[in-house]
Amino acid sequence: MSPALSWPPALAGTPAIAVIEQAITRQRLSHSLLLHGDDLETLVAVAQGIADRLLNGEPGRRAAATFPVDQHPDSFALRPAGKMRQISADATRELINQLQVTPAVAARKVAILHEVDRMHLTAANVFLKTLEEPPAHTTLLLLTTRPYALLPTIRSRVLHFRFPSAATPIAADGWQPWLEDYRAWLGRLTEGVASDKQVIADHVFTLYGLVARFDAVLEFATGEIWKQQKEKLPPDLEDDEQVAIETGIANGLRSRLFAEIEQATRTFALPRLTAGDEATRRALVGAIERLEHGVGLLRLNLNESAVLEDFLLASLRIWSRR
Repeated sequence: MSPALSWPPALAGTPAIAVIEQAITRQRLSHSLLLHGDDLETLVAVAQGIADRLLNGEPGRRAAATFPVDQHPDSFALRPAGKMRQISADATRELINQLQVTPAVAARKVAILHEVDRMHLTAANVFLKTLEEPPAHTTLLLLTTRPYALLPTIRSRVLHFRFPSAATPIAADGWQPWLEDYRAWLGRLTEGVASDKQVIADHVFTLYGLVARFDAVLEFATGEIWKQQKEKLPPDLEDDEQVAIETGIANGLRSRLFAEIEQATRTFALPRLTAGDEATRRALVGAIERLEHGVGLLRLNLNESAVLEDFLLASLRIWSRR
């Protein structure tokens, strides 16, 4: 008899997990849950933990025969597909049809909907009917890092749980030196940009070097993570689903890199803020606003190199004239 699938260590014992475990034990878990947060990988781990307990039994009362969640005959998944990374109406209807069938092994069925904010509007309206009248003995787990991109009518019909990222800092080759060089560059900017053309050119060359190195780090790290994740995927995934997953990994990693740039900026400014440096406070606010604006444009498919270049050029002006 296999043990229950572990929760992410950073989340084990948290109030949200405790509420979910208690609801499962009492067989009072809502039929539709929205799991949202900043890190999709964390949300997937939580969803699989819930599915494992519903399909294979709770810890201490495990079923005689258990299956990994991805291979369980009563577990279903809906993912974005293709380069556009959308969940189509046809794929949504297929999932709904699968959920109408009586469970094969467990007492209920579980469906995990990955990146549900990627649903086409037609698919969302089709799915809404299932939320309003869910199939008997079915649990729907909706995963998203953008809950407010969902239809309000969908958000109002699910129980919300927000989970902070349980991901560890990125350890990709070249990333920590990148952050160190970025902070060092900010330090030189705060000393003032002299009228010497050579000094100005050095700052600009450093800026574009950071952009080029960022692209290299992102490409390498995405490739490494994809190799690991590909081995864990169900064998029957369609090619367009694999493309969408790989793109999703790249986008998620990209978001984490930009989040660490924001943290590095705050870390750089902290000693100066503690000393009461008003110019640093103004510069930090301006830099973070510019970065957040750029990250928002990433969701509109603006290239990450363009976003980083714009942010660093703005930083060159902001920090040198504090």
